[in-house]
Amino acid sequence: MARYSRLEVAQVMQETGMVPLFYHPDVELGKKVLKACYDGGARLLEFTARGDFAYEVFSELNKYALAELPGMIMGVGSITDAAAASLFIQMGANFIVTPSLREDIAVTCNRRKIMYSPGCGSLTEINRAEELGVEIIKLFPGSTYGPGFVKAIKGPQPWTSIMPTGGVSTETDNLKAWFASGVTCVGMGSQLISKQILANQDYAGLEALVSDTLKNIKEIRSGL
Repeated sequence: MARYSRLEVAQVMQETGMVPLFYHPDVELGKKVLKACYDGGARLLEFTARGDFAYEVFSELNKYALAELPGMIMGVGSITDAAAASLFIQMGANFIVTPSLREDIAVTCNRRKIMYSPGCGSLTEINRAEELGVEIIKLFPGSTYGPGFVKAIKGPQPWTSIMPTGGVSTETDNLKAWFASGVTCVGMGSQLISKQILANQDYAGLEALVSDTLKNIKEIRSGL
């Protein structure tokens, strides 16, 4: 059962400005990554459930977060059908993220008041998602559309909240362009939790990078 309401999750996304994305089949490695992100100041993590038995890994990571990392909000991404969404909701997922807009998943999440963030790539999809109760739209892949797309959408629809994923890096110029365009937060995967960090087991380096990125986002926002 989710510990955080959809509005609470949306609020934390807005406040922190960043959602780390991560998947690895090794539970113990996942715990170290999760703790490094938490110690660096992140309060959300999207577990991108792409591998075999990913539900088992998520279950263990969520139990760890609940026991050891107070305030850490765990969600699941790369979900493609309502059955999978239901499975992860039963395991305590606080939010569900999908690569595309799926109305069956929106209905499933709404029944349980779970935050749902679908990948959208057009104004029509964004409008339909908002009609289905979506609080924060995932712009995916962000690299295809860019900050200019967000700015164009925010003109006629300033109420729309957008989280680009893909095409977002820790570099200041990249972050500044996205937040200047009006995004609510950004999703960051391999640009934040890189293969090199994982290969070197550089969890201290990951903690520092998360901390620096969050501080950078805060400074960028204060200057806009």
